[in-house]
Amino acid sequence: MNGAGVYLLPLSSTLRTPLLPNNSKSRAPGWRGGASRESARVSRSSDPWWSECLCRRRRAVRRARTGGADVQSEVSDSSPKSISFRDAFSEVVSPPREEEEEEEEEEEGLWVAAASSLGLEKFPKRWVIVILCFSAFLLCNMDRVNMSIAILPMSAEFNWNPATVGLIQSSFFWGYLLTQIAGGIWADTVGGKRVLGFGVVWWSIATALTPVAAKVGLPFLLVVRAFMGIGEGVAMPAMNNILSKWVPVAERSRSLALVYSGMYLGSVTGLAFSPLLIHNFGWPSVFYSFGSLGTVWLAIWSSKAYSSPLEDPELSSEEKKLIESKNVPNEPVTTIPWRLILSKPPVWALIVTHFCHNWGTFILLTWMPTYYNQVLKFNLTESGLICILPWLTMAFSANIGGWIADTLVSKGFSVTMVRKIMQSIGFLGPAFFLTQLSHVHSPAMAVLCMACSQGTDAFSQSGLYSNHQDIGPRYAGVLLGLSNTAGVLAGVFGTAATGYILQHGSWDDVFKVSVALYLAGTVVWNLFSTGEKILD
Repeated sequence: MNGAGVYLLPLSSTLRTPLLPNNSKSRAPGWRGGASRESARVSRSSDPWWSECLCRRRRAVRRARTGGADVQSEVSDSSPKSISFRDAFSEVVSPPREEEEEEEEEEEGLWVAAASSLGLEKFPKRWVIVILCFSAFLLCNMDRVNMSIAILPMSAEFNWNPATVGLIQSSFFWGYLLTQIAGGIWADTVGGKRVLGFGVVWWSIATALTPVAAKVGLPFLLVVRAFMGIGEGVAMPAMNNILSKWVPVAERSRSLALVYSGMYLGSVTGLAFSPLLIHNFGWPSVFYSFGSLGTVWLAIWSSKAYSSPLEDPELSSEEKKLIESKNVPNEPVTTIPWRLILSKPPVWALIVTHFCHNWGTFILLTWMPTYYNQVLKFNLTESGLICILPWLTMAFSANIGGWIADTLVSKGFSVTMVRKIMQSIGFLGPAFFLTQLSHVHSPAMAVLCMACSQGTDAFSQSGLYSNHQDIGPRYAGVLLGLSNTAGVLAGVFGTAATGYILQHGSWDDVFKVSVALYLAGTVVWNLFSTGEKILD
C-alpha cells in the first residue's frame, strides 16, 4: 500500500475495465484527440502492464473523489431502492463511458509526465539491448571465475596436484574452443538473440552440475567443465552479431566497452561472493547459487530482446531511422566466403593479436587467486577480495577507453589510427607492469602492478574487440568466432602451461612468457590491422 492508502497489488483479470473499441465512431461525443492519440492509446492498451496501471489509477481517483469511502457502499447509498450485487458490481467496474475517457486522458497524462521525468520514454532501445548483453556477460564471468576460488578447497578435499588443477582449469576451454566459429555461423544465420539465449541456459545448467560431477569423479568434472565452455563459447559471437545490427558506428566503442565491462564486473562479483559462500555454506553452494541466476536473465531476454531492429515491433520510427542511417545494411548471411576472409591480412592480424592478448588475460583470470595465496600469502578470503581490484580497474578503464575512442572518431581521426592507438596501450601497458612484479617486494605493490596491468589491458576493448565490426559487419559473428578460436587456444595452452611452468620454474617465468607475447602482438597489430571495411 502506498502513502495514499491505495493498494498496488495486481487486480485479477475479471476486475479490469474493458478496453475501448478501436473504431472511433463508437466513442462518446465528448471524446477528444486525433488519430495519433487514438493509435497511441490502442498501442498502450495492448500492454497488460499499462492496462493494470490504469485500472489501479481509476480506483485511486474514485476513492479520492468520495473521500476514501468504499465504492460499493456509495453505489448502494446513492439509490433509495435496494439493488442487486451484480448491478452494483457492474456499475463499479464499468462507469459511464464519458467519465472513463476523461479519467483515462488524465491518467495517461500523469503517466507520460512521470515517465518523461524519469527519462524512460527517451531511453534508446538499442541501449536496452546493450545492457541485456552486459548482464549476460556479467553472469558469464561470475560462472567462470568461481572455479578459480573454489578450486582451492576442492583440491584440498580431492588431493589434486598443480598439474591436475591446471588440467581442470583448462578443460573449460575444450568446449569453449568448439563453439567459437560454430557460434558465429549460427548467430549470423539465425540471429544473435536465439544463440545468446541458448548459451546462457547451457552454461548455467553446467555450472549447477559441477559439484555433482566433482564428487562422482575427475573425468565427469572435466566433461561438465567442457560443457560449460560450449555454452559460453557462443556468447561473444552472438553478442557481436547483435550489436553490429543495433549500434551505430559512432557508439560502437562505448557499447562494446560497456558489454565487456560486464565480464570484468562479473569477475568482481564472483571473486567477492565466492569466498563468502564457501566459508558459510561450503564450496558447492557457489555453483548452485550462481547457476540459478541464468533463469532470471532468460525470462527478461526472451521478452525484450530482438536480433535486429527490423524484428522489434516496439522500436520507435525515429530510432529505427537513426540506426539504419548510421549503419551499413546487413543482409542475412547464407554462405560464408571463407577463402575471401582468410585471404585478408587484417583478418590474420586479428587472429594473431587475439591469441597474444588472451594468453595473458586467461592466466590472470584463472591463476591469480593461487598467486595471491601462494606467493603473497593471502588466505582464501583475502585472495578473492584482493583479486577484485584489477577487475574493477578493468571495468572502469574499459569504459574510459571506449569514450576516448568514440570521441577521437567523432573528431575526425581515422578508425584505423584509433584502433591501433587503443590496442597498443592494451598491450604495452600490461607488458610494462608485469615486468615490474619481479622487482617489488610488498604485497600492496604487487596488487597495484596487477591492477595497472589489467587496467591498461582493458583498452583492448576499443582496439582488437571493436575491429571485427569495422572490417566486416555482415560477418561480425564469424570473425569474432574465428579470432576468438585462436584466443581460446591461448587459454587452453596458457592455463595448462602455467601449471607445468610452476612445477619446474617460478611465477617470473610465467610473466615473461606473457610479456613476450604482448610485445609480439603489438608489432603484428600495428603492421597489418585496419579500421576500414574490407568484407562486403
